[in-house]
Amino acid sequence: MIAVIVPAHNEEAHIGDCLAALNLASECSLLRSEPVALIVVADACTDRTGAIARRLGAALVEVNERNVGMARAAGAEHALAAGARWLAFTDADSLVGRDWLAAQLALQCDAVCGTVAVDDWGDYGERMQRHYQRTYTDADGHRHIHGANLGVSAAAYRRAGGFQALASSEDVALVEALRHSGASIAWSAAPRVVTSSRKTFRAPAGFGATLERIDRESDASNDTSTDASTDTTTDASTDTTTDTEARC
Repeated sequence: MIAVIVPAHNEEAHIGDCLAALNLASECSLLRSEPVALIVVADACTDRTGAIARRLGAALVEVNERNVGMARAAGAEHALAAGARWLAFTDADSLVGRDWLAAQLALQCDAVCGTVAVDDWGDYGERMQRHYQRTYTDADGHRHIHGANLGVSAAAYRRAGGFQALASSEDVALVEALRHSGASIAWSAAPRVVTSSRKTFRAPAGFGATLERIDRESDASNDTSTDASTDTTTDASTDTTTDTEARC
């Protein structure tokens, strides 16, 4: 069984579209009818996120932590208890491609770090879009880490110790733990995810916060040399590829 975990805090505006895309990905013929469990972790929600998730067929795990690391961990534990062999993670404001799960599994690695695309730059405008296109590596061999496009085998997740209770960068911490445990990691652009550029982001140091910081610094100095990848993504100037990663 494959499990997809989606942490959510007051995401009634987005969770329906997110789950609709995940349902399509679950029906991909390349999965050969393997069951896929969709798990929404409603973290301190006061809106209709949970009700929408249930209506669209997702299992609902409710926590009251306001902590994305704890929310992802709670969803992962639910999936592992149900017997999942592969854990895929995305975000409530993101839309996965129809072959997203199949593309992760086809890489035949312990873990997969994918890229993200943005199709609506909203209030940021063309300047941020051009900056992103110029500085972001949307290709195989990238070193971006996004909780919106991450997959890991159940065995590798357990060996790495799972997600830490972090309000931001929980995805980066997990990937570092995976590397230290000897996991093979694919840094691939094949699994496709489109995410939002919203300014009402949830993680205080995540993708949305990084876009806001770049925009603020650009307004102050007109210097657009800052990398559009998250602060915690591995520095592109450092070669961190291990032998096992290279084989993926």
